[in-house]
Amino acid sequence: MNANATKTAPARARYDHAALDALSTQGDPLADETVAEMFRRGEVGDLNTLMRFFTTTGDKLPEQLPASARAYFEATSMPPSWVDWDVMEQARLFFMDNAAHINTGLSFAAMPATYAVPRLSRLLASTHSMAYPSRRMANTGQFVTYLMQTNSFAEGSKFIPAAQKVRLLHAAVRHHLRHGGHWDVEKDGVPICQEDMIGGQICFSLLVLDAMHRLGIHMSEEGAEAYFYAWRVVGAMLGCDMSAVPENLAEARDYCDLYLLRNLGPSPEGVRLNAQLMRMYEDVVPGTFFDPMVPATVRFLVGDTIGDWLEIPRTAWDTAAKAVPVFLGLLETIEDSSPYAEWALDKAGSLLSGFELASLTRGRVMHHAIPAELKSEYGVKPPRTGRWVPPAPVH
Repeated sequence: MNANATKTAPARARYDHAALDALSTQGDPLADETVAEMFRRGEVGDLNTLMRFFTTTGDKLPEQLPASARAYFEATSMPPSWVDWDVMEQARLFFMDNAAHINTGLSFAAMPATYAVPRLSRLLASTHSMAYPSRRMANTGQFVTYLMQTNSFAEGSKFIPAAQKVRLLHAAVRHHLRHGGHWDVEKDGVPICQEDMIGGQICFSLLVLDAMHRLGIHMSEEGAEAYFYAWRVVGAMLGCDMSAVPENLAEARDYCDLYLLRNLGPSPEGVRLNAQLMRMYEDVVPGTFFDPMVPATVRFLVGDTIGDWLEIPRTAWDTAAKAVPVFLGLLETIEDSSPYAEWALDKAGSLLSGFELASLTRGRVMHHAIPAELKSEYGVKPPRTGRWVPPAPVH
């Protein structure tokens, strides 16, 4: 017998182009069927009105809620049965200890990175987010805050209703694009498909952790894994196919690398969205002296390739941004010096995060309404040809 015949074939990678191609054809059946039924019955306006009065877990569903929507909200009212609550508590503590850094990663890295995916930028443009980038940032920040509260899944919390509404919002955009003549499903895949839904979950977890690492923030492997685990729970609540969602950070890295290789690129929508996002951040920072640090920090965290695609200006402040890890390292040294210093800096980070969120939301609860229509001039032809080729190393 040939000795080579007994050798085990190398394991096939879990994620390859065929796997992501398959995910690009899948939506979210439960939410999609619910939205389709509401549009057939003309119930979307009534639902949006009633949903303003359903914001807290444990609230009784409004009596006038359409039957199709009631079935959906009842079916999605509980977290997944497999949730490990000890790990979720680790994730919450990780968030509390790193709230300001996580918000920085979300705001200056994860959000701009999604604008460098042309398909996602066009989708955002279709839902009027081109004109209101603060709304998306406020929704995201509030959503993460709800997730990381002590009672996020308990009666009286706001996370589960928010997740239920976001899931319907995604389904509504899919409905409009598929039935409005704007999207060729056979050619371009399903809008807000499983590939993008899982990709979004990873952008708001792995890319945030990457940004924190680039900023010089020290994290335990256990804490980072717990934070990613929390976003796996989010994925389940938002209708991701959990058989395809990465189970740990190593798998998430494999998925992320392939997803970005397939989808990153320049687009005029991405440039405009990011420019408006940066102007919004500049408005939040008091005065104008430090305004140039906004584009400098975004470029530092996303890198020059994405920075150039988004047409982020290069300034003398780019060098100052590279010194941020040194400053944060000094703060960590102070934090490690005593329990009081640790408490004081954690409290300051929490207050800063609260200020950022309050500035974006203006103290309001952000409501996730189902769009009755998309922008009339919206037409999308998302390219599926060509792959991102990383630039040659600069020596």
